[in-house]
Amino acid sequence: MQDDFYRIKRLPPYVIAEVNAMRAAARARGDDIIDLGMGNPDLPPPPHVIAKLAEVAAKPDAHGYSASKGIAGLRRAQSAYYDRRFGVDLDPETEVVVTLGSKEGLANLAQAITAPGDVVLAPNPSYPIHTFGFIIAGATIRSVPTTPDEKYFEALERAVRFTVPRPSVLVMGYPSNPTAEVADLAFYERVVAFAKKHNIWVLSDLAYSEIYFDGVPTPSILQVPGAKDVAIEFTSMSKTYSMAGWRIGFAVGNKT
Repeated sequence: MQDDFYRIKRLPPYVIAEVNAMRAAARARGDDIIDLGMGNPDLPPPPHVIAKLAEVAAKPDAHGYSASKGIAGLRRAQSAYYDRRFGVDLDPETEVVVTLGSKEGLANLAQAITAPGDVVLAPNPSYPIHTFGFIIAGATIRSVPTTPDEKYFEALERAVRFTVPRPSVLVMGYPSNPTAEVADLAFYERVVAFAKKHNIWVLSDLAYSEIYFDGVPTPSILQVPGAKDVAIEFTSMSKTYSMAGWRIGFAVGNKT
């Protein structure tokens, strides 16, 4: 019966599910394996976070429905983080939404802003949701490179020039999963200029913002003046705080 579902038929195999099936089969055979599949954290969340969870879980009034955009205190905390970390001013009432992790945030936004037949520019290779979310929403994916160099912008220009209909969304994620490539602020400045010129939304996946080396912090696209006109950025508690199963993330940026 699964073959009858239009959107499912459009999806390629989900790489993580494929790896998990291979792992399960190997374990069933008794093989000694090293699991490099899901990328789960190898450290626990900070003790004070677990302590707060235990404290709040004991409160009888803590288990109801939340506000759809997240509780006010959490949105204010995320706004303060962006100010402290990136020097970016966010209005917690209109420019911050709490999500079920960056993955679900991207998937839900894809459903909200995509019409069948829209063309979306997404990196190849990429984390699966960067394409899957839009495929499920009915979009067509046009691949662009992951390496943030001159060839990247040449690919963007070709896509705009030769794609019908013209692309409406550009998805990116730096530090990149799976390539580990990073982007600097000059790259984001060019991306914002390109998006404004061609009327394209930019979705930036910043899930790995706090994993960096050599003392060079990862920038945010929202550090570019005027970026909020065209950009939405996603962050997550999964990587920074080893809270992958907690499913807490944020969408910030353009208030529309």
